[in-house]
Amino acid sequence: MAVVEVKARADQGYRQEITSSAHSFASDATKEFGGGDSAPNPHELLLGSLGACTAITMQMYAKRKGWDLTAVNVKCEEKQVENEGKKSSLITRHIDIEGNLTAEQIDGLRAIADKCPIHKLLEGPKQIQTEIAHK
Repeated sequence: MAVVEVKARADQGYRQEITSSAHSFASDATKEFGGGDSAPNPHELLLGSLGACTAITMQMYAKRKGWDLTAVNVKCEEKQVENEGKKSSLITRHIDIEGNLTAEQIDGLRAIADKCPIHKLLEGPKQIQTEIAHK
């Protein structure tokens, strides 16, 4: 189970301090939305999570298969699209790979990219439960 804590203080604007079990990093709103743009915004963090998970999943798969995958570069983009009168997000992953790979291996890597846990989380059914405490 993953646990991440985000702390925000009014005197820091929209900058958020994020900690996981062993790491700390930050997020901030862009200047366009009144932030200081001092760290990636939440959308960038989400896209980064998808890209990182995709690359890791492909690397693990190739390693397990003994394939010569030497590099993975994933660029994720989000844009708003209209579908049947409703707006939704379209996320596109552009994946560049390097290595001595056959066409069959490349097809296998393409298929495994869609099996990364973050891809499944974003695409599949989900529930978000909110609990709030006032101090």
